[in-house]
Amino acid sequence: MSMNQVQFQKGLSLAEFLTQYGTEAQCEAALQALRWPDGFRCPACGEARHTVFKRNERTYWPCGHCRKQTTLTAGTLFEATKLPLTTWFLAMYLLTQAKNNVSALELMRHLGVCYRTAWLIKHKLIQVMAEREADRQLSGRVEIDDAYLGGERSGKRGRGSENKVAFVMAVQTTDDGRPLFVRIDPLPFTQQAIAEWAQRALAPSTYALTDGLSGFRSLQHVVARHECLILGSGRQSAQHPEFRWVNTLLSNLKTAISGTYHAFKFEKYAKRYLAEFQYRFNRRFDLKTLLRRLAHAAVFTPPRPEWQLRLAEVHR
Repeated sequence: MSMNQVQFQKGLSLAEFLTQYGTEAQCEAALQALRWPDGFRCPACGEARHTVFKRNERTYWPCGHCRKQTTLTAGTLFEATKLPLTTWFLAMYLLTQAKNNVSALELMRHLGVCYRTAWLIKHKLIQVMAEREADRQLSGRVEIDDAYLGGERSGKRGRGSENKVAFVMAVQTTDDGRPLFVRIDPLPFTQQAIAEWAQRALAPSTYALTDGLSGFRSLQHVVARHECLILGSGRQSAQHPEFRWVNTLLSNLKTAISGTYHAFKFEKYAKRYLAEFQYRFNRRFDLKTLLRRLAHAAVFTPPRPEWQLRLAEVHR
């Protein structure tokens, strides 16, 4: 069997990470290059003329036109942080280079912060991932399947369990049958909800393959071609060749979650945790650049305060 070049790529080693982002000055320089690649621009008026001064070890850029004072992190995900940027960069390194997910408890131990701080760092970063993936649209041949998160606790069993979150996974493949991109979205298995999801997630030219779930019938009105395969249940249906990659990724997703988290509120934060897997998978072709790409996205993501992160997500 030939070696999978994507799976066995080197990625960004810890030694390389420390060389590039091991000091506060290096992290500041990296963020400045990401935020202002062509030199400073005032976020209020766009003026390039500016001065620079420091106060309490923090650098300020006063605009030469409107006089607004800007810091490197103002207006970004890192706004008002009391943590060193080296802590944020280490968190981004751990979240992007890990084979599976990284829990807030594990982040707490690696970063040397309290659990609440580690939870906030993780949720801010996976919120960035969720926002970056929100507009992804799949096309071509797409395998689609339904699944659940949760359901292990006591309570009502089956599809109506209050401890389960329904979600749909869609995997775009190449002509020769290799996976390209994935979308994972929490939503109810109704025809209306799936039709609305498909209008956002699938290009009109898509060739969609699904099982016999009744909610998938609405796809015939949204995509160019919809093939429904009645497979029944059990191991034989899970191993059907037409659904090879969606079943493989579903298995990988559930392994990553069950092997990482002792517990989390599925019904409240499912979208972010699913987006974490989706973000890394869709950028797996170049692991070395994953950290820089996440930092770039965080620089252009507005602040996400704790109260906002703790709001329950709405799955439609």
